Amino acid sequence: MIRVLLVHDACLLRSALAERLAREPDLEVFHAAWRNARDSTAAMRPDVCVVDPDGDTAYTSAEFGEQSHPVNGGLGSPLLVLVSGNRPGLLRRCMEAGALGYVDKASPPDRLLAGIREVAAGHRFVDESLGFGFLKASQMPLTTRELLVLSLAAGGAPVAEIAHRLHLTNGTVRNYMAAITRKTGARNRIDAIRISRGEGWV
Repeated sequence: MIRVLLVHDACLLRSALAERLAREPDLEVFHAAWRNARDSTAAMRPDVCVVDPDGDTAYTSAEFGEQSHPVNGGLGSPLLVLVSGNRPGLLRRCMEAGALGYVDKASPPDRLLAGIREVAAGHRFVDESLGFGFLKASQMPLTTRELLVLSLAAGGAPVAEIAHRLHLTNGTVRNYMAAITRKTGARNRIDAIRISRGEGWV
């Protein structure tokens, strides 16, 4: 049996997807919200964590991978992420978090099942439809830490909150925002956020 932990903040979607996966005779499926993900992983010891890192909470949008183990995203098990090709910034953070599998959210369920089985066997799995997204991710001018700062700023967090969340000083956050503004060719912080959203970086 392959033990799968599905992590998603939308309870209805999470439950429906878990129910679909549980129909497979070789899968034992559990599910949890992001706030409970680490505790659930420690208790269940899944073979694969299937995660949607594009949730609405500050944790999933900005801190995914920030304090991660290089091969398991900090959750203690191999990661398979549900992503979209038009979000190269998120793809970049998933890569930095050490995700082993990448399934396009627009793919049919069979692709997710194939991904789970491949990742459980220790193999990399990448949907072909995500190729252009990975290309854009590799060409991004922003560092992973800059992406984290930008993601929190795009969510409306002030400098002090960003500094607290990422364990930085206020001055360091301002320096990051100045670098982001320069690299994006923006006029100011708000313009940098606008440009970055248009590019799918946040």
